[in-house]
Amino acid sequence: MTPLYRLGTALAFPDPQESLPSGLLAVGGDLSCERLLLAYSAGIFPWYSEGDPILWHSPDPRMVLLPTALHVSHSLEKALRSGRYDVRFDSAFADVVRACAESPRPREQGTWITDAMQEAYTELHRHGYAHSVEAWEEGRLVGGLYGVSLGGAFFGESMFSARTDASKVALATLAAQLVRWRFDLIDCQMVTPHLARLGAEPWRRERFLEALARSLERPTRRGVWRREEEGA
Repeated sequence: MTPLYRLGTALAFPDPQESLPSGLLAVGGDLSCERLLLAYSAGIFPWYSEGDPILWHSPDPRMVLLPTALHVSHSLEKALRSGRYDVRFDSAFADVVRACAESPRPREQGTWITDAMQEAYTELHRHGYAHSVEAWEEGRLVGGLYGVSLGGAFFGESMFSARTDASKVALATLAAQLVRWRFDLIDCQMVTPHLARLGAEPWRRERFLEALARSLERPTRRGVWRREEEGA
């Protein structure tokens, strides 16, 4: 039986290939910027519930969206053309994370975006590694997403929507921007029908880790992101 690793104070992770069938790899450690960045660079991410110890995962398969492969439905294309939402980058990171934490999820109770997680990712944002994409309507935040950027990879963490297609407009805007910046992939982590409808595909862990290693050879676009219009 594959062992479940218990992390100590050392800044290290086991090989992601040693994850349990569920994707669970290790327990414990902390949510410091250094550990989170090491985790993401190894294809590992934290995911746990309030009251549980920190749990680290590297699922197989892994849901991956190529920025050029986002499926734009008729309704989403209409929403993008309408200009209903003002999409901004990195203007309300903590608010987006909080809204994701408070957004109700079908068949889920509570949230995995604990207070400690919110603080940790906000700290990553202060260091220029975590970013938000926000959809605003008449001056109100009505949708968005956040994630971590390393090299040519964007690791999506969560999204929320308080208006029809608001989060999808944010995602489509992000994908278009990542194409212009020549990013390689958007890591969507877990396989879901919703992500499949958006164009994401399940990759074997080995394929994902190989692609991630190539992406990490590129410089990280660190700091506050600003949306760039096409042709700018």
